[in-house]
Amino acid sequence: MTLSTRRLGATSVSVTTLGFGCAPIGGLLGAVDERPARHALDTAWEGGVRYFDTAPFYGFGASERRVGDALREHPRDDYVLSTKAGRLLRPHADPPGAENGWEQPLPFRPVYDYGYDAVRRSLEDSLQRLGLERIDVLLLHDIGRFTHAEAAHAHHFEAATTGGLKALMEMKREGLIGAYGIGVNETAVLMAALERGEWDCFLLAGRYTLLEQDALDDLLTLCVSRGTSIICGGPYNSGLLAGGATWNYAEAPADLIARRDRLAAICNDHGVSLRAAALQFPLAHPAVASVIPGARTPDEARDNLARLAEPLPADLWRELQHENLLRPDAPIPSA
Repeated sequence: MTLSTRRLGATSVSVTTLGFGCAPIGGLLGAVDERPARHALDTAWEGGVRYFDTAPFYGFGASERRVGDALREHPRDDYVLSTKAGRLLRPHADPPGAENGWEQPLPFRPVYDYGYDAVRRSLEDSLQRLGLERIDVLLLHDIGRFTHAEAAHAHHFEAATTGGLKALMEMKREGLIGAYGIGVNETAVLMAALERGEWDCFLLAGRYTLLEQDALDDLLTLCVSRGTSIICGGPYNSGLLAGGATWNYAEAPADLIARRDRLAAICNDHGVSLRAAALQFPLAHPAVASVIPGARTPDEARDNLARLAEPLPADLWRELQHENLLRPDAPIPSA
């Protein structure tokens, strides 16, 4: 399959509309052995995926190592790779993996630091774990109240939008990265960041999906006007839209499960899968460059490819809007 590509902001970096989110192969909410993780990456590649997103935080280095091992077999100019900065990894005999959602993490402890020196150091560390000479996109990871709560948010936000942003801008000028941005699970901090500077892209996880469209109120419109691309992470809302019971990395509340079930019933009436609708919906918005579901097995990687290609009728979207399951101002895919 040949996947279409879209450019990130005004940069020269273009990503496939379907990417590969690499948190699951780092052991998010469940251990993943080396072989199925590698086969999942290879399967996505064989299906045409050429954009891969990882982070030091994913398995405390495990995801980056696995991604690098797989991608080193391919010509470096044939794919786009993003990773993140904001947590430096320090050696630790008893890593706090379980409390952070990771099974079988590598023996490190993440330490928050969004300052100038730390962001530059983070890139160097990532390159060594990946075994690659460059990455294409560097994202400041998990700033905001969702991660840090009110007490620490102001400190980290200031560091990220002063020293951290300065480091990103310099590294782009130096050719060390092709684009930069922020990767988070909330919209408010991105609105605040746009007041501090220009950003090529934002990776927004779980906040623009079939279940949640509040980002239409302000963020997505502003991103279009500012030329900032959106990479949609978590299109299945941590698995809820894929048939699971987890939302936002925790047990899903009853009202969202009920909403998911209504969405699934309407999709079933139209003879299509909810997963296909969930995957294709975000890509209709002009701000969105790519959607990056995770996969921990080859079957999950193949399913993502199949759901992206699944034909969906225009009547499906109209009925979802009529039933108030999809906002009337949400751009919808063309049939």
